[in-house]
Amino acid sequence: MTKAGGGLTEAEVAERVERGEVNDVPPRNSRSAADIVRANVFTRFNALIGVLFLIILVVGPLQDGLFGFVIVANTGIGIIQELRAKRTLDSLAVIGEARPRVRREGRATQLPTDRIVLGDLIELRPGDKCVVDGEVTEADSLEVDESLLTGESDPVVKRPGDTVLSGSFVVAGAGAFTATKVGRQAYAAQLAEEASRFTLVHSELRGGISQLLKYITWMMVPAALGLILSQLVVEHNDVNEAVRRMVAGIVPMVPEGLVLLTSVAFAIGVIRLGRRQCLVQELPAIEGLARVDVVCLDKTGTLTEGGMDVAEVRALDGADDAYLARVLAAFGASDPHPNASLQAIGAAYPAPGDGPDAWRLTGTLPFSSARKYSGAAFTEPDGSPSAWLLGAPDVLLTAGHPVLAEVERLDREGLRVLLLAHAADGLPPGGDGRTAPGPHTGAVPDPHTDPDADPDAGPGAAAHSDDGAGQAHAGPRTRPAALVVLEQRLRPDAGDTLAYFAEQDVETKVISGDNAVSVGAVAAKLRLPGAQHPVDAREMPAERTSLARAVEGGTVFGRVTPQQKRQLVGALQAEGHTVAMTGDGVNDVLALKDADIGVCMGSGSEAAKAVAQIVLLDDGFATLPSVVGEGRRVIGNIERVANLFLTKTVYSVLLAVLVICWQVPYPFLPRHLTLLSSLTIGIPAFFLALAPNRERAEPHFVRRVLRYAVPCGLIAGVATFATYLLARHHYSGAGALAAETSAATLTLFLIAMWVLAIVARPYTWWRVGLVLAMGVAFLVVLATPWLQRFFALRLVGTVVPWSAVGVAAVAGVLLEAAWRLVARRIPA
Repeated sequence: MTKAGGGLTEAEVAERVERGEVNDVPPRNSRSAADIVRANVFTRFNALIGVLFLIILVVGPLQDGLFGFVIVANTGIGIIQELRAKRTLDSLAVIGEARPRVRREGRATQLPTDRIVLGDLIELRPGDKCVVDGEVTEADSLEVDESLLTGESDPVVKRPGDTVLSGSFVVAGAGAFTATKVGRQAYAAQLAEEASRFTLVHSELRGGISQLLKYITWMMVPAALGLILSQLVVEHNDVNEAVRRMVAGIVPMVPEGLVLLTSVAFAIGVIRLGRRQCLVQELPAIEGLARVDVVCLDKTGTLTEGGMDVAEVRALDGADDAYLARVLAAFGASDPHPNASLQAIGAAYPAPGDGPDAWRLTGTLPFSSARKYSGAAFTEPDGSPSAWLLGAPDVLLTAGHPVLAEVERLDREGLRVLLLAHAADGLPPGGDGRTAPGPHTGAVPDPHTDPDADPDAGPGAAAHSDDGAGQAHAGPRTRPAALVVLEQRLRPDAGDTLAYFAEQDVETKVISGDNAVSVGAVAAKLRLPGAQHPVDAREMPAERTSLARAVEGGTVFGRVTPQQKRQLVGALQAEGHTVAMTGDGVNDVLALKDADIGVCMGSGSEAAKAVAQIVLLDDGFATLPSVVGEGRRVIGNIERVANLFLTKTVYSVLLAVLVICWQVPYPFLPRHLTLLSSLTIGIPAFFLALAPNRERAEPHFVRRVLRYAVPCGLIAGVATFATYLLARHHYSGAGALAAETSAATLTLFLIAMWVLAIVARPYTWWRVGLVLAMGVAFLVVLATPWLQRFFALRLVGTVVPWSAVGVAAVAGVLLEAAWRLVARRIPA
């Protein structure tokens, strides 16, 4: 490939920057600080609570407005945590961002994408993502995949003068293009202007909470209207008292902390994972991986490290070892951007350099995942031409070839085997920029009728049809020369990570483009169940239902094309699985994009990192259990605390309805419910939401929460109102209402504590300590005179207080029964 130019000069770059012709696309990783503040402050419920707080400031006293300060504190916590998460995301994004090679003044330099200017000359290699639109100026067998833009999975051959679009990526060959559209003018930026700012993958948790808030709003409106009217009628001699009790009835209906804790839990998860060099490009991806029940792994770069070593070279058909060494040295130096296999060959057989013994490169065929081989043509030192192919033996040799038996034996040992073969007719089409046909297409001479045909040829060997017509279907004619045996380096943490997934009931499937037996041997070394029965993807059915059955029954799949990887992921999803796909190469991009959660290694191609929701910047496969753990912590704990918040909402609405029907004063002042909410919900929920949780997330969040919260809320509301009516019957005189309120508060506190104790299971020392601490705090309020006066709580006599305890005990028994009954009879 000859270079078309040296790119822009520094003066030309400065001129374009001055004109604003810079690639200034806004980052996609996080919202701005203003957006975070706005999202946390200007909410529907904050507006409602704010209005009620202003009302209390007018009618007083201030202690009945404590709920307003709690909302301010909660909002502040949410803002601080999200800003911390934003800083973490942005700093990690700088580490993991694409840095294309830009040629300026004849030198290629890696630059951040936001420093590219109009007219820059950008170099392309396999795996590179096109970050701006442009026109191809150099092309060496350049093939570009535009599937992320067009949906078409077939690579498109690019020649000088052709257009490349941002969002596409290189699958084979190399080249360079001149930037013609940058920033918001680029094609991909126009398609995703809004989504690129701050996008969220589907989150059942966020969607479920939004749905719950919609239900609560519908319940609040009629309850609030009825409560306002009833309290004004009942307390007609004291409007301020009526307003205070009306506010007390409305405020606890709002599960304001539930939204806050969800945001905080996600934000802290991002921060925790950021410390482990894990970039979460879309926040609910943490949740998504927690719901995953099938993980599809690419072998190379995931189970094995990227590098390989040449173990041995086995000559075939009497080939000379010294000559093979020269061929391999020339082949290893033929590609300026070698893959891992060629890097290993180049390291083992370094090229001698220029001189009389140098091999002159005359043509190349870049490696493609679709064809499974690459090629190079040379003029040898004596002037004779030769062409060579290097790739998968079972692709370059016909079925039944005697060499394949030895290849299979090596594969079973977990070694990677490549075939070096002489191409009798030169390089097949594809080396000049055209896509090469598959190795088993195209007619060749029949060895029974053509005396020049080689019966031991590779893809050129005859393949007769059943009718004996003698029509052969093959690609280039090849003569096997040597087997190149490569050793793959297993990741030291891969075995433990696979064992973790097995313990967590997450099924693991290895999907690789390598030989199925070889992949199975590697997986077997890592003790992956089912690795002893690898499946060759070329033998799998194309029909969707049959494919799904085959995928369900297999664990290790080899010789999988990029399009088949995508189909395998789709087949698993069609069977109801939540699928995560890990990978790092160009051949993984389509599957990463279609999977529910895509996980890419930090050293992977820019195209793979661009479509993945999670990037492991340090290539740490062992980080995946931490990501799963964070997701399970977020979802499982939010479900726990949602039970607390929604139980409060249910009993608040029920109490409002009962008060309206009985035409009595609302039993609480705002300060009472602020105290109860803080001790039985707010403070414990914060700790519970951040606690470890290894249970796999289950679907149907709304149904699962409501099936517990509704019966618990009904029991709490009825029991509290029963105590209130009992107290109204017992007390009389000037301080009767305060005594009645205190008795009802005691009952509601004990029941809410019982609900907390149920939700906190299974018990650990700190959870028991948390529940006990909240109980002690309430006793301190009851026993401290100035706190009694501040919260207007004073238990009068012994009959009603002990009756309140008895009612709470009966309600506790009912709570336990309801909890077990619902878990057993109502499906999640």
